[in-house]
Amino acid sequence: MNVHDFTIYDFICRNAELNEKQDCLVFKERRLSFGDYKEKCDQLAAGLTKAGIVKGDRIGVVAYNSDDYMILFGASAKIGAIVLAVNWRFQPEEVEYVLKDCTPKMVFAGESFQETVATATENLASVEGKYLMGEGNLKEGFTDMVDLFLNDIIETEIDISADDGCVIIHTAAVEGHPRGALLSQANLVYNNLLTMLQCGLNKNDCNIGFLPLFHVAGLTNALAVMHVGGKNVIAERFDAEETLTLIEKEKGTIFFNFAPILGMIMDKYEEGNYDISSMKHVAGIDSPENIKRFMKLVPGCTCYTGFAQTEAMGVSRAPIMERPGCAGKPSVLTKVKLFDDYDKEVPVGTPGEICVRSPTVFLGYWGLEEDTAYTFRNGWHHTGDIGKFDEDGYLWYVKRKAQKELIKPGGENVYPAEVEKTILEHESVKEVSVIGVPDAKWGEAIKAICVLVPGKSLEAGKLIEFVGSKIARYKKPQQVVFVDSLPKLDSGEVDRDQVKKDHGGKF
Repeated sequence: MNVHDFTIYDFICRNAELNEKQDCLVFKERRLSFGDYKEKCDQLAAGLTKAGIVKGDRIGVVAYNSDDYMILFGASAKIGAIVLAVNWRFQPEEVEYVLKDCTPKMVFAGESFQETVATATENLASVEGKYLMGEGNLKEGFTDMVDLFLNDIIETEIDISADDGCVIIHTAAVEGHPRGALLSQANLVYNNLLTMLQCGLNKNDCNIGFLPLFHVAGLTNALAVMHVGGKNVIAERFDAEETLTLIEKEKGTIFFNFAPILGMIMDKYEEGNYDISSMKHVAGIDSPENIKRFMKLVPGCTCYTGFAQTEAMGVSRAPIMERPGCAGKPSVLTKVKLFDDYDKEVPVGTPGEICVRSPTVFLGYWGLEEDTAYTFRNGWHHTGDIGKFDEDGYLWYVKRKAQKELIKPGGENVYPAEVEKTILEHESVKEVSVIGVPDAKWGEAIKAICVLVPGKSLEAGKLIEFVGSKIARYKKPQQVVFVDSLPKLDSGEVDRDQVKKDHGGKF
């Protein structure tokens, strides 16, 4: 570590010194102060080191949220290991792909994911140990995570740089397989500072952490509140009633949401009697109707809009009511330009690809040097999204670039190409085009327009379940339409724009 570095473990130590007795983590009936949290991170870091984990090694996690998950992040950051945060919604084949992609030395699994991890690592030589994270029955071949916590901590100076890799989060599959986005410690620390500044966070804030910690929004919101000395109340998974109870009990002030979460919270609120007046900040994606409804319910709360992605985290943000419909202004640590297909800057009001320079931009895609180089061409991170600036400097989201077409049901990223590839594995399907369509509950839903093999028949429900058995169930279509043919371009490719015009309405 050099004189200019500041890492995740540094703010863990800072909080242990300045806010030692203050609540850091709350999970179910367990409470850890900042002093307790540092001690747990130190104990686990010692155990990981004794077990052979060194700087740069990957540690896989397939588990629901817990305090142990957050402790593993802190311990890994201390010794320079990289947490491979795996989406627990993935099907076993997808989990296997992600683990093989990043070759972790250890894998932690929640009780219900032990079988999946055991199968996924059966032929993965890199894995030297499998551990149960949290409570539950141990499966054969697994060791309890508790055994890794060592009391006889021996402090060794490990040369950790703020620019070292810290976490890998796999993004949606562009060409059939997800890509691992490697974020550095500095990426996360800078993003913490942005969130603190944009929301005016302080040590009295309390994050209600129900978003999965494998999701960049769930992780970064938790780290920002922790960094500033606030409290994180961790929920295993989202539950509307539990969220309302935790806000009231713990005086929650902030959470990040994706549709349909906000609507579910308000519907449950109307069934009971909850005090959620402590809420100050809500960020995320939802319908204007739900946002207005929530702001009326909690008039002291500010709802934020913005543009973000795993690879660059928070690019822009603004209070929704400041300029409804926009994606905010670029953050104080972010430079944004809009380029055409020839990488020439476009004038104000003209749509162009959103390109970013910022200390929050990721290090690159794990093991994919060519993809990384292309994404970073000409010294800019190319997001694959199209936007435009207005005269006042507000960014407006327009659409995604054709080659990076993306559907976002409930905040998850789904590339049509991956769903199309899976659908075409069915023997009865000859051609398919998958598009996103507006959906009142989820924000956006997946619709598949299919051409069957001549002489074959297929029920829509059967195809939907077929897809759900192959890839994560949130990627399966909500509706399937069978047609005689798909519109084509002169090149012979499917005319996706025409498909959208023909089939892109609500359902």
